[in-house]
Amino acid sequence: MSCGIGGSSCETPRRRGAFVVLAILTLIFVALSIFSFLKSRGQVTPDTVSFGAYKADDGKRVFQAYNCMGCHTMVGNGAYLGPDLTKEYKRVGPAWLAAFLPSAGSWPMDAAVRAQLLDPIQQADTGTDSIEAYLKKFPGAAVRIERRGGGTTMMPNLPLSKDEIGKLIAYLKYTSAMNTEGWPPKVEVAGLDHRLQLAHGTETTARSAPAAASPMPAKAALDPVARGAQLVKDNGCVACHATDEKRLVGPGWGGLYNSKVSLADGSTVTADDAYLRESIRQPNAKIVAGYPAGVMPAFNNKLLTDDDVSAIVAYIHTLEKQ
Repeated sequence: MSCGIGGSSCETPRRRGAFVVLAILTLIFVALSIFSFLKSRGQVTPDTVSFGAYKADDGKRVFQAYNCMGCHTMVGNGAYLGPDLTKEYKRVGPAWLAAFLPSAGSWPMDAAVRAQLLDPIQQADTGTDSIEAYLKKFPGAAVRIERRGGGTTMMPNLPLSKDEIGKLIAYLKYTSAMNTEGWPPKVEVAGLDHRLQLAHGTETTARSAPAAASPMPAKAALDPVARGAQLVKDNGCVACHATDEKRLVGPGWGGLYNSKVSLADGSTVTADDAYLRESIRQPNAKIVAGYPAGVMPAFNNKLLTDDDVSAIVAYIHTLEKQ
């Protein structure tokens, strides 16, 4: 018997078929829902990633508190004023990030990254205390040091504490470990000329090795003040300290010598030679009131000799209050 128009003989098979399809779709939905809660999907989770004692979960909160996505993207989400940060840790590593984040208004130089590698947490995370091995492991840091080191950026200096910086590094370490399925897209430069046309003009692509420190001029070799000025430039000190009394990440140097400095513990100290030397060698020994502790690395004998420190102090002597 065939199904006629308006007949009911075909309604039962069709209804049965609809219920079967609905049941299959329900089973698929339930299976996918259960699968989404499984931890064995091969995707990294923030609670499993850390940088020293700092957790990626806490770093995400710092990232949100400073509204970093107002300028940057993360896995394509956010604003496009700044670069995508999803794989930033993988490109430049934790030492470059630790050097950049406290004084983001300028690009770190070789000496700033070298100073961060003295930190045991950095050594444990990167597996080295050698700047050469570090830059080989994170070639993106080498490129930035050579091409941009000492230059200015459009990013403001944020009042980040040492703990906040550690948490942000942990969060960026987590995002670099994520399986983003190819995001962000890789820029293909194979076959292009060795010079790249950038947004603001033509710039030579950097080599993988860092640029050598600028040679000390003959005058600077003889004059301790000129030598100190050159050392300040080579070590990127002015990224955090202004040569006048302006506040940056750290106190300004204008008129600092022999002035009275108020400390975080409520005491006062005279900024004489001994104080300036100690502040370079052990920056956390006496914290100036209103400034966070733990942000400035210690410039020990591996980074600056005693003569270098004396030259920098001599240079600070000459900086008068404007």
